[in-house]
Amino acid sequence: MVVTVAVATGEGAMWRRLIGAVAALLVLFVGSLAFNAASGQSHWPGPLDIVRVHPWVALLLLVPLALLELRRESIGSRTPRPAAPTTYRLPPRNAHFTGRDADMRELRRQLASAGETAVQVVHGLGGVGKTQLAVEYAYRYLSKYRFVAFVDAEDPDLVASQFTSLARELGLVEVGSEQVVPEVYGKLRDRRPWLVIFDNGERPGMLVPALPSGELARKGHVLVTTRVSGWSGTATVMDLEVFTRQESVALLVRRVPGTTEGTADRIAEQLGDLPLALEQAAGYMDYNRTAPEEYLSLLTSRLEDMLSRGELADRPSVVVSTLWQLSVHRLERERPQAVRLLELCALLAPEPIPLDLFTAGPEPLIAAAADPLTWDTTVGALAGLGLARRERSSLVLHRLVQAAIRAATPDDVLATAGVRLRRALLAAVPHDIHGDPDARPRWHALLPHVLAMTKDEPPAECAADTAVLLRLASEFLLQIGTYGAALSLCERALALDEALGGRDTEVGFDLITLAQIHRDLGTPERARPLAERALRLHESCLPTGSPAIATDLATLARTLCLLGDHEAALPLAERALRIDEEAYGPDNPYVSFDLIALATVHFDLGDAATAVPLISRALRIRETLYAPDHLYIGYALLFKAKALHAVDDSSAVSLARRGAQILRTRLGSTHPKTENALALVDQLSG
Repeated sequence: MVVTVAVATGEGAMWRRLIGAVAALLVLFVGSLAFNAASGQSHWPGPLDIVRVHPWVALLLLVPLALLELRRESIGSRTPRPAAPTTYRLPPRNAHFTGRDADMRELRRQLASAGETAVQVVHGLGGVGKTQLAVEYAYRYLSKYRFVAFVDAEDPDLVASQFTSLARELGLVEVGSEQVVPEVYGKLRDRRPWLVIFDNGERPGMLVPALPSGELARKGHVLVTTRVSGWSGTATVMDLEVFTRQESVALLVRRVPGTTEGTADRIAEQLGDLPLALEQAAGYMDYNRTAPEEYLSLLTSRLEDMLSRGELADRPSVVVSTLWQLSVHRLERERPQAVRLLELCALLAPEPIPLDLFTAGPEPLIAAAADPLTWDTTVGALAGLGLARRERSSLVLHRLVQAAIRAATPDDVLATAGVRLRRALLAAVPHDIHGDPDARPRWHALLPHVLAMTKDEPPAECAADTAVLLRLASEFLLQIGTYGAALSLCERALALDEALGGRDTEVGFDLITLAQIHRDLGTPERARPLAERALRLHESCLPTGSPAIATDLATLARTLCLLGDHEAALPLAERALRIDEEAYGPDNPYVSFDLIALATVHFDLGDAATAVPLISRALRIRETLYAPDHLYIGYALLFKAKALHAVDDSSAVSLARRGAQILRTRLGSTHPKTENALALVDQLSG
């Protein structure tokens, strides 16, 4: 009926145009005759004179021209014009959409290059901006489609009802639920090319019945956003990451007047560049008129509380604190051990978490780790629901996922998990930091988590374990030249051990580590009383030949050298070497430290000839035990270069260059020790 009326209307318009054209010609003809009679002119200007002389000829010439124009108009009216794009439930466009230019280009390339049928999945963490990307894509390329539909796919049971509503929108009535999906796609054949967005889709198997197939899918694009893994066998998958720092800063600076790039950078760091969190932060500052610096302070001190503050104008019910609740509730029903793992991970640093932290040791941290298959699926559940990223041997959680889990977990559960994690970390970190050649990479992996678990005052039941963790971490930081952080951690360890009482041996270890830090910081006057107290404590509670006493002696000897008391230092260094050689044998790394201490005394006494063989022996021990670029080898090379230069050996320059390169690689060009090494190279080269 609609088509018939349209045709009739078109034919009526054509006849009206024809009658109007004929009437105009008649008026022109009659008017020209009247003008001829009234004007009495013998000649009209230009071509108009033809009308005066031959009015009937002019009429005959104008009629076919009018008919030709009417025919062209008639043909044009029958040619279908492209209809304006139609949308169904497409959310409003985000006026503050930021960045994502590369992602948008890649998304368009994937869809446009897939031929006549394309199913594209955008996968990523909750809050990363998958929906916003899909909606912006729809608006940006709206002219490329004739029909765009938006389907909320978070609940698979409601997808069919939305297709029923979509069917009515397309003019389909009385379609059964079993046929509604193919009927809709069949109707969309008249609206090609089309785009259907399935937002927040679940597992592929649950959504596949709503996807087109075969002939129904031709010249159509399907875009699925999801935080769930497992789509690679069904569609092309694009992983959407958090904002780049540049995009984060641009959003905050544009949305919040008065925000400097420096403050925006620090806010973005606290929020892990998560787009939803940044939008929420902008909304909070806008509504409360909070200065960006004050907001940053609140974030730093009360991150968990701030996750629920601030609202988005277009999505007022969406906040970061509840973003992952549905996923966690689902895990609690299906895999409760995965929630226990999530609670443990939430307390650690937002850095890769080695999975063997949970599985190693006599008692695994989590029951699921006892069975390899159960453990694999437990870890996989966190990755599959987008709560974590699984790497080869580690898990990575976004810092806001961790904060949201902490905020939702009862305090007593967190406290118990914290105690267990401290003990697990103490068992996992290498204790022999100086003697274990493999200690450095393991400490690099675990240090962020040790720092995360020791930043607050520990519960009484694990205070002793925390003190040991703090001292071991300070020893590692001392080894890699991070003296300021090492000093702070070791002072906290000493305070804990002294408060606990009855821990003279541990207090001695804390003291000697503090002495070594102050010695390397260039304050030997502070190091000396610490080393002397450590030696007294260990001599009072340890056997005479204990290697711990040797460490105290060697440290005190090197400190006395820096203070100019070489005569007192010499017997201490010799005694340290005898103790360690007897305890460990001649080729132990601790023997190399004693050799360096003794060589230092002789060198400072002006006896470089005696120092050179001692340093050479220490260097051979270290080159046998450590990697070629280990700092201990670099230090020994530099010391040997100075001693060789003192005895006029030309090989000193090449040794100094090797040592300086190791320090440059390991500590960086601006570290004071690297600068001193480079200065030595210049001195010896000159």
